[in-house]
Amino acid sequence: MSEAIRYEKDSDNIVVLTMDAPGQSANTMNETYKTSMDECIDRLEKEENLAGVVLTSAKKTFFAGGDLNELVKATPEVAQEFMDGVTAIKAQLRRLEMIKAPVVAAINGAALGGGYEICLACNHRIAINDRKTKIGLPEVTLGLLPGGGGVVRLTRLLGFEAAAPFLMEGKQVNPEQALKAGLIHELADNAEDMLAKAKAFCKANPNVQQPWDTKGYKVPGGTPSHPGLAMKLPIVPAMLKNKTKGCYPAPEAILSAAVESLQVDVDTAFKIEGRYFTSLAIGKVSTNMIKAFFFQLQQIGKGSSRPKGFEHHTTKKVGILGAGMMGAGIAYSSAMSGIEVVLKDISDENAQKGKDYSKKLLDKAISRGKMTQEKADGILSLIKPTANAEDLQGCDLVIEAVFEKTELKAAVTQEAEAQMLATGVMASNTSSLPITGLAQASCRPANFIGLHFFSPVDKMPLVEIICGKETSDETLAKALDYVLQIRKTPIVVNDARGFFTTRVIGTYVNEGLGMLAEGLNAASIEMAAATAGFPVGTLAISDELNLQTMRNIRLATEAALQAEGKKLEKGASDSVIDRMIDEFDRAGKLAGKGFYDYPQGGKKTLWPGLKEAFGAGSKEIPFEDMKERFLFVQSLETVRCMEEGVIEKVADANIGSIMGIGFPAWTGGVVQYINQYGLREFVARAEELAKHYGERFTPPALLIEKAEKGEQFE
Repeated sequence: MSEAIRYEKDSDNIVVLTMDAPGQSANTMNETYKTSMDECIDRLEKEENLAGVVLTSAKKTFFAGGDLNELVKATPEVAQEFMDGVTAIKAQLRRLEMIKAPVVAAINGAALGGGYEICLACNHRIAINDRKTKIGLPEVTLGLLPGGGGVVRLTRLLGFEAAAPFLMEGKQVNPEQALKAGLIHELADNAEDMLAKAKAFCKANPNVQQPWDTKGYKVPGGTPSHPGLAMKLPIVPAMLKNKTKGCYPAPEAILSAAVESLQVDVDTAFKIEGRYFTSLAIGKVSTNMIKAFFFQLQQIGKGSSRPKGFEHHTTKKVGILGAGMMGAGIAYSSAMSGIEVVLKDISDENAQKGKDYSKKLLDKAISRGKMTQEKADGILSLIKPTANAEDLQGCDLVIEAVFEKTELKAAVTQEAEAQMLATGVMASNTSSLPITGLAQASCRPANFIGLHFFSPVDKMPLVEIICGKETSDETLAKALDYVLQIRKTPIVVNDARGFFTTRVIGTYVNEGLGMLAEGLNAASIEMAAATAGFPVGTLAISDELNLQTMRNIRLATEAALQAEGKKLEKGASDSVIDRMIDEFDRAGKLAGKGFYDYPQGGKKTLWPGLKEAFGAGSKEIPFEDMKERFLFVQSLETVRCMEEGVIEKVADANIGSIMGIGFPAWTGGVVQYINQYGLREFVARAEELAKHYGERFTPPALLIEKAEKGEQFE
C-alpha cells in the first residue's frame, strides 16, 4: 500500500483509491501524495481487466489543494526546478485520465484548488449533497492560477465564458450549484450512495474518454477564433485592467493562459498553463497574498492571540446600546449566529428602526433564494427592540454603539452594568476614544474592552479588539470567542488614541488632503491611490466619512490632549477640511457636496472648484512618488504603533490593514509591504521621501534597527 493512498480492488475489478495523508487533517498535494499517486497509477496501468477507478478521501474533506508551504518558497532562482515540479504533477494527472478504464471522483467534502483539479482529471464527478461543501478553483484569491491543469480542463469543459468566473474570480459553489454549473455530474445522499453510483457509472461506461480526448470534440462557445467569442475577447483585458488597476497579475495571467491554451492541443496547453503558473508563483504578489490570506488569517482564526487557561465562552445574550447603523449591524451579525439580542435605544421607535435593518437584509436574502422565510423569521425573533434598560438583565455581553461622546458613553455604560450579569463583558464600539479612559465610568474596569466594528457591519469581516490598561485576560478571551462566534476576524491591539486601524487610515486620508493642499491635481491624487491598489481614493473616502465628523474628532482629540498638557500638531489636511466647511459649505456626501459633486441620479464627479480653491493642478511630482507616499505613510505609522506596543503581532497588523482599512491586498498588508520591499531598501526610500515631502516619512528607530541587522518583521 502506498503511504498516502489506500488501494482496494473489489470482485468487479473496480479499484477504490482512498486518499488519506498520514498525520494531516486534510489531503494536500505534497511530496508524500505525489509519490503515492505515482505508485497507484503505475499499478493501475498494469491491472488486467480493470473495470474502473473510484477516487475518494478518508478525510472530512476531499482534498485541500496544493501545499502552500512549498509554494511560498518559490523564487526566480529556482524557477526551472519549480516548473519541472509543476510539469510532473500535470503529467501524473494526465496519466490518470488516460487510464483504459472509467475514473470517477467521489467527492465527500470540499474540493478546492488542486483538489478540484484532481476531479477534473476524472471522467465523472459525484459529490455528496452537503450545502456546506465548497467546490471551486480559488487560486486567484492567493495571486495564483490553477496550475494542475485547471485552466486547460475547465475552459474545455465549460467554454471560456462559463469558466471565467470560476477561474478569474475564484468563485466557489456548493454541490447543487456545481451540478447546475456543470462542474460535477451527479449528487449523492451519503458516502454509501456515492460509492454505489460511482461503481454503477464504471460498469455502464467502460469505454468513456475525457471530452477533449474524444474525436471531433468542440469547446462550448467555441475557441478564440470563433466569431462570437472573437468579438468579445478584445474588451476583456481592458475590463480586467480597470478592475485590477494592474496590481494583480493573476487574473491577467489566467486570461492569457485560457485564450492561448484553447488554440492548441491539450498537451501543449498544459505547458502554456505551467509557464504562467510558474511566473506567478515566483513573484512577490502571490507570496504576499498566501502569507496574509492563508497562513496569517488561519493563525488569527485559530485564536493565536487568545490568553491561555480560560474555557471557551459562548455568548448567549448580547445587549446593544444604540440602534443606529453600527448597532443595527452588530445586532444582525449576532442574531445570524443564533445569539439572543436586546437592541436598546432612547425610544421604542428608534430601536424598532434598528431591527428593521435586519429585516431588510433578510428580505433581500429571501428574494435571492439564499434563505427561507422560516429561517428569516427565526433570526428576527432573536432581536428584541426596546427603550427599557431592564431588558438588559441576563446579558453576558453588552456593546455600546452610541455617539462618540465620552459623557454619553459613560452614562449608558453605567445604566447597562446595573442590569447585566456581574461576570459579563462591557464593550465599546468606539473608533478612536481610548478604552482606558472610557473604562473609568465602569464599576468593573477589568471586564471592560473595546470591540471596534467596521461599517457596514454585515459586510465588513474585521473586528478590532482593544485592551485597556485594566482589561483582564479572561475578558479578552471572552471577547475573542464572541467575535469568532459571529464569524468575524478578530485582531487584538493595545489601548491608544485611534488604536491601530483608525490611526493608520488617518495617515492615508491626511496624505491625500495634504497633496491637495500642495497644489497637486485632484484626479491624479485619486488615480495614484487607485493604481496603488486602494479601493477608495482619499478625497472620496473623506466625503464618505464626512468632513464635519472628521473635524469634530480632531477638536475632541485636541481638547483631550490639552487636558493632558499636550498639543495637537495641525497638519495641511486640517486647513483643507476647515476651508471646505467654512468657506465653501461642502461637508461631504451626506451634504450632497464635498470634494465631489453628487448629482441626483447621476455619477459623482470631482468638484471643479478644487482648482481655484487649492490650486489643484498647479504643481506636479512623480506619479510613483504619489503612489508610494500613500503606501509608505501607513506602513511607517504601523511601525510606530509596533514601537509603542499598540500592536504586537505582524499577522494582526497585516490582516487588520487589509480587511479593516483597505490597504492593498497585493501587498500582503502593511508590514508585509515593508518585508517584500526589503527593509534596507525601504529605509533608504523612506529617507528620500522624508527629504522631499516631510519628516512623517522619517523611518522609526525600530525599522532602522531591523534593517541594519538584516532582519524582517516576523
